[in-house]
Amino acid sequence: MSQTSEDRRGAFRAAIEHFLQERLASKLDKLAADDPKRSELLMQYAPAAWLADAARRVAQIQTVTHSLKPIHPEARGTNLYCPPASLPNRLEVGSHVLGADFAGDVVGNAAALDVYKFLKVIVEERPLLEWMQQDDADLLAALSDDSEKAQAWVEAFRSVTQPASEIPASHGLAKQLYWLIGEDPANNGDFHLLAPLYASSFAHTVFRTINEDRFSEPAKAAQKAKWERRDHDGVSREYPNLAVQKFGGTKPQNISQLNSERGGSNYLLASLPPRWKSREVQTPWYVDSVLSRFGHSEGVWALVRELRDFLLSNPPPTMETRDRREDLIDSLIDGLVDFAQRFQVMLPAGWTHDSRCRLPEAERLWLDPGRVLADAEDDAVFCGKWHRMDWPAEVGSRFGNWLNKQMGPDLPLGDVEARQWQTELLLQQDWAQRLHELRGQLDAPRYIPTREGV
Repeated sequence: MSQTSEDRRGAFRAAIEHFLQERLASKLDKLAADDPKRSELLMQYAPAAWLADAARRVAQIQTVTHSLKPIHPEARGTNLYCPPASLPNRLEVGSHVLGADFAGDVVGNAAALDVYKFLKVIVEERPLLEWMQQDDADLLAALSDDSEKAQAWVEAFRSVTQPASEIPASHGLAKQLYWLIGEDPANNGDFHLLAPLYASSFAHTVFRTINEDRFSEPAKAAQKAKWERRDHDGVSREYPNLAVQKFGGTKPQNISQLNSERGGSNYLLASLPPRWKSREVQTPWYVDSVLSRFGHSEGVWALVRELRDFLLSNPPPTMETRDRREDLIDSLIDGLVDFAQRFQVMLPAGWTHDSRCRLPEAERLWLDPGRVLADAEDDAVFCGKWHRMDWPAEVGSRFGNWLNKQMGPDLPLGDVEARQWQTELLLQQDWAQRLHELRGQLDAPRYIPTREGV
């Protein structure tokens, strides 16, 4: 049986009052019982007072699907709200493939985000903003007995999807490109000027999908079956060479609400041709460290020599020097991650248990995560040490000492430089990402250090 208008008005009022009471309670809990600010808060969160203030503050934010700030955090220009249903269908994957339950983003003054949360309050399986966009009579009546005031509030609230100006504007810090739409590249009139925006809602869906494919319980079960080399009726999805780009630094909320929910992380899929390597991995029996074998891997010695020659040239302390040095170290660490992953994936779980394995404990923990997934009763000590996560720092220390040694006697490097190499390994994106993947698969803590982007 459908609800009467009075029932629906009551449902709207109850939802609004519940939202306000929750926010009020969270603030009152922080105050002493005799604090004079309590009476101020009670007046501030009275429905009529809060709604009037929110209708004024809503102009400080905008609901968007395509945002400018990820392009550059200081750019000031037009953001767009383009629901997927309003976009043309294309063969390529894009925002148009998102369903009606897509995640809208919000940009603007972070202090006004409570207004956006209010507009997302669900009544009858739809957010208040949708009801406002339809001028729902019961919602209008629930907002205020004064119909003109209620209508003015609704018009203010639903303007949250509109740009601040009717005239689209770009910015000097935004990216722009000329796209040839005619036949003559020498004719300025045959070009269209494009101002790219970041597809925030689409990026959020991609982020959630990839996390589900990597860290959900079904994904972990499929990964465990893969490690144990047994049949499994589930699906395992992998994203090789996945990168993480950070927006907003320590304040991701300054970019957008969805960016804040992701902790500033945004996935970048690799756009690279596959590199096929058919040769089998040789198990490192009777060696004291795999780093010596890594030093003889394809391309590694050339990188080490280039880094050594560069440092021996005593380059000036400039940004160009720092960037070149970081590029060489990044390339070395990328190679180390690929080198280690071959042992982690292609050798049977528990191979380090063999008496022929002479590797130090930290390298065993690093190179044989499948042994943790096997979870043998007699391997509890190994599993416990893996989950304590002391070994990445030890591997980093061994890497630092190894790289110091590779620099040769002409470069007087010591403990300080070794610790710097260790730090760069632990903070390098590919290393951190691979460690994050293993932690997700093995139910270890997921925090990983990542380099900041924009």
